[in-house]
Amino acid sequence: MKNIKTIVYALLISAVAFNCSNDDDNTTTPQGPTGIDFSGTYTQDDQMGRPAVNTVFVSAGSKNSFNTTIPSAQDAAFQSMFETNLTGLSPAFANPGDQNALGQDAAAFTSLLATDVLNISLDGTTTFYDGTNVLTGRALADDVITVELLLIFGGEDFTENPALSDDHVDGNDKTFLSSFPYLASPF
Repeated sequence: MKNIKTIVYALLISAVAFNCSNDDDNTTTPQGPTGIDFSGTYTQDDQMGRPAVNTVFVSAGSKNSFNTTIPSAQDAAFQSMFETNLTGLSPAFANPGDQNALGQDAAAFTSLLATDVLNISLDGTTTFYDGTNVLTGRALADDVITVELLLIFGGEDFTENPALSDDHVDGNDKTFLSSFPYLASPF
């Protein structure tokens, strides 16, 4: 139970850290007449396709390796670690054959999670989950952390472990803009 509480706290902290910033000075980096210079050699130091997935399922000793592994190689390299952590963490996956609301067993679900990318539907609804569409993108108002908690702890019909399946943050504290850049105005 202690591990579950630790993971839930990590998810909540990740959600808050991901959504908050005190950088409200509205400064922009000046760009030359040709735009940003992309010449040179770059290295990948971090990545996050789906919020909190790396934080929850990747062990501390594997963070750098996960962050620098290209997504097409992440499933082969990290799926078994994800499955071990999921089955050790979630009572909804404690028994062989347990599935989440997507009909995925632990192996299928962790294969999806280990490839840490944000899928995008180019011709359909953009949402993390809206009751019909699943992982077809991410709208600003999507309750991503609650969806992740439901898929981890909610079992086949989202009713298992209700105390662990909701972050109780039901919306942004400010209204999103209806035009670009769509983000809520700063405080």
